[in-house]
Amino acid sequence: MEIGKLPNELLESLVLNSIKNKRKDVITRGAVGEDCAVVDFGKYACVLSTDPITGAAKNIGKLAIHISANDIASNGAEPIGILLTILAPPDTKEEEIKEIMKDATDVANELNIEIIGGHTEITSAVNKVVINSTAIGKQLKEKVLDASKVKEGYKVILTKKIAIEGTSIIAHDLEERLKKDIDDELINEAKTLIEDISVVKEGMIAGEIGVDYMHDITEGGLFGAIHEASSAINKGIRIYKDKIKLEKSTEVICDKLNIDPYRLIASGSLIIITEDKNADLLLDKFKKESIEANIIGEVINSGVFMDQEKINPPESDELYKVVK
Repeated sequence: MEIGKLPNELLESLVLNSIKNKRKDVITRGAVGEDCAVVDFGKYACVLSTDPITGAAKNIGKLAIHISANDIASNGAEPIGILLTILAPPDTKEEEIKEIMKDATDVANELNIEIIGGHTEITSAVNKVVINSTAIGKQLKEKVLDASKVKEGYKVILTKKIAIEGTSIIAHDLEERLKKDIDDELINEAKTLIEDISVVKEGMIAGEIGVDYMHDITEGGLFGAIHEASSAINKGIRIYKDKIKLEKSTEVICDKLNIDPYRLIASGSLIIITEDKNADLLLDKFKKESIEANIIGEVINSGVFMDQEKINPPESDELYKVVK
């Protein structure tokens, strides 16, 4: 099997379809295109998400907090706590664990999230450090998103530029290789993109305004996320290439490494689907908060397209072609 997330078809047939027991107090459960599970806690809903960090070698403590917090925020909920599981190979130094935890706690403090527990283990089962983070959030039950409400003609909004996480990971992990062809200034610009991978602020703003669907763009990049969103809303999506923006460093690095930025892991960008009146209100609010965002497409009856060209379902993320 290819490295990376299971393809959506296999995820459904091998994993999701194996889960038989369904409880009435689960509002939203595991599904393609759903970032979180949501559990009924009376007035409030408990929002949960879990994710590993496997594609990066550096900044993994920072990434672990951001990735899970983003998932909670993509449900319009406030992230409250995170459980961290760290699995490290026998040759790991104490200083490495210390650095991971410093990075993780710095980001958690920034986002007002508490690291409430977890597990740390040295094991020969892994050949590099693997972190899994489980985030917990809460929101009023009436604010829980409902993808089934999305209708044809609804607008698709994208925040920030795409592939900023993948660009930053590559710049950090392959810096020496990139220096042969790319100037230091551009590489440094790419490395700083890690500071832009949180979508907590925009997710909570959209949740307050009241949108119908959001999806954090992770493995598989924009194209993967659009396919997952289409599955979640049970409708088609058409996006327009001229509306989608790339950082200069993303363009240059992807060109040099011959990888597709539209299929490169892209935490830091959020897809939001909502009706026209909310779209205008949301873009206005984002502008006031200095959050870059624009309408990149709309919901259609069926199919997933960029302009008139059909987008194929996601395969292994482009990151794994260059970072082992």
